[in-house]
Amino acid sequence: MPEENPTAPEPEPEPESEPTGYLRLFTIPEFRAVFLAHALSLLGVVVSEVALTVLVYGLTGSPLLGALTFALGMLPYLVGGTLLSGIADRYPPRRVLVLCDVVCGGCAALMALPATPVFGLLALRCVIAVVSPVFNGTRMATLTDILGDGDLFVLGRSLLRIVSQSSVLVGFGLGGVLLTVVAPRGALLITVGTFTASALLLRYGTKRRPARGGGGSALVRYSLSGAGKVLGDRRIRALLLLLWAPPMFMVAPEALAAPYADQIGVGVAGVGLLMCALPVGTIAAELYAGSALSATTRARIALPLASFTLLPLTVYAVTPGLMWAMLALALAGAGSAYTLGVDRWFVDAVPQELRGRAMTVHTAGLMTIQGVGMALAGLAAEFFAVSTVVTASGVLGTVCCLALAAEVRATRRTRTTGGGSPGPLDPRERATEFRDGADQHVTGG
Repeated sequence: MPEENPTAPEPEPEPESEPTGYLRLFTIPEFRAVFLAHALSLLGVVVSEVALTVLVYGLTGSPLLGALTFALGMLPYLVGGTLLSGIADRYPPRRVLVLCDVVCGGCAALMALPATPVFGLLALRCVIAVVSPVFNGTRMATLTDILGDGDLFVLGRSLLRIVSQSSVLVGFGLGGVLLTVVAPRGALLITVGTFTASALLLRYGTKRRPARGGGGSALVRYSLSGAGKVLGDRRIRALLLLLWAPPMFMVAPEALAAPYADQIGVGVAGVGLLMCALPVGTIAAELYAGSALSATTRARIALPLASFTLLPLTVYAVTPGLMWAMLALALAGAGSAYTLGVDRWFVDAVPQELRGRAMTVHTAGLMTIQGVGMALAGLAAEFFAVSTVVTASGVLGTVCCLALAAEVRATRRTRTTGGGSPGPLDPRERATEFRDGADQHVTGG
């Protein structure tokens, strides 16, 4: 029997399996707090939107004013996202997030008061909508502090987006059920509770960090200056437009779901199915891309996906039945997984001191351009068949996305200098492209 060698090294223990994909995010305590706060805020927003619509319609009997409560949740984004975006960089991010939650919770509390008139309800709704882009932009920028500006940020941003999409599927249904047992003003008290809980989670679950930028100019000037820098940079502008364009055209079939269901004769049940198809495709594709694909692969497929994500909408040219229309919408939604690649490029392109304002502009622009898309789709449907409008959205959107994808490719090779002339990529960006597999993507896209 051979003797044991006492000097032989002991076998190393088997490495424990580490969480992969989205599960990695939940090993970070700060992200857990941000994620839960996000879910609670969404719950509060959904409940308030449903409750306010019912409340305003009940007080006035006006369908226009009832619908206006939804519009007021979107239109003021442009104001907050441009004139107040400087808040996200000028002040410590945790303080901004907590204060935004407190303001929104206070507005919901005032809405719940029986003495608040309809005009007051709509005005308070506007205040929440003005605050929202500042909150969302600050939170996005804070994610880069918590998760870094690499793949974890991309996954974290994706997961928060998935939660938002999921709220579309279940939130309004749950809000409707809630209002069968609770009065609208009582339901608004639930919103107060969710905003309060979100504020507490962010206050005690995240670290205090200094402001990203300073500047002694007035807030509005500081905000507009930041927006100008964001939109004046060719690379950042191209990425923003690529993040905005597909959603602008993709809202057409959702905004026209009811008239299309009437056109093909599928009734009210068909409306709900048509509106669910897009978010289902989006959620499924993002979960797959974030869990199963590497960062390099996500970067390689980003531009092809962005270029052709709207192409399935052209099937409306043959006025498809319910099942084929749902399949086309799900495929279009699946193409939205391109954002996982573009999000990474965007955060790499924006300087640290400008991130809060850039993220706020991004959020405000996204909401505003979707509102514009809905309005244009509705206007076009007054003159043309719904199937024609959705087909045109698919064709025009694809052309725009192809052009924007080409612009993004061009800005990979050159960055514009302050005077607008092209200059070589700086070493940091060149390293980022190599790490993300950008070279392969540029030649293969």
